[in-house]
Amino acid sequence: MSVQTVKRLYTPEEYLELEEQAEFKSEYRDGEIVPMTGGTTNHNQIALNLAASLKFTLKGQNYRVFISDVRLWIPKHRQHTYPDVMIIHGKPVYTGTSTTTVTNPLLIVEVLSKSTQNYDQGNKFLYYRSIPEFKEYVLIDQYQYHVMHYVKTADGKWVFDEIEEESATLSLETVDFQITLSDLYEQVDFAENDGED
Repeated sequence: MSVQTVKRLYTPEEYLELEEQAEFKSEYRDGEIVPMTGGTTNHNQIALNLAASLKFTLKGQNYRVFISDVRLWIPKHRQHTYPDVMIIHGKPVYTGTSTTTVTNPLLIVEVLSKSTQNYDQGNKFLYYRSIPEFKEYVLIDQYQYHVMHYVKTADGKWVFDEIEEESATLSLETVDFQITLSDLYEQVDFAENDGED
């Protein structure tokens, strides 16, 4: 006779309470708490290169750049997640009483890992698209020069572009920003990716 285990589901409030006390970050997926894997040095380097360049370029403009410590709440799909980089136009709109969770990113960037790339390109993108302010999505491969770039048009369609040359330039549409892939991947050693996250 087999014993079936019942999966414990949590409310968003229970998740946030647990997350405040946790030693490592987890995402919340409609009742489930999913531990996040640790990032590689290459993953971190790419996110840092982009966030630092964005912060410098957008200085003095009405944009806020956030990195992976800021949580995003997606109410329609009951998801709490930690994007690698987010840009918010104007002031952040928070959920709850703290300043740890935002709801209104204009642009989201994810650095792909083998364990998350299918989710980041599939369901997570679906969830992100339910955010009214969300207009641009950038997915960066940490194993080779490869960037996937999605932009929402005025009539609500998503246009896709792919960039794969080291000398090519990623040009964002929602903010005035360009970066070459050589700068985006500065100090990234593709040979180090064997201990993958």
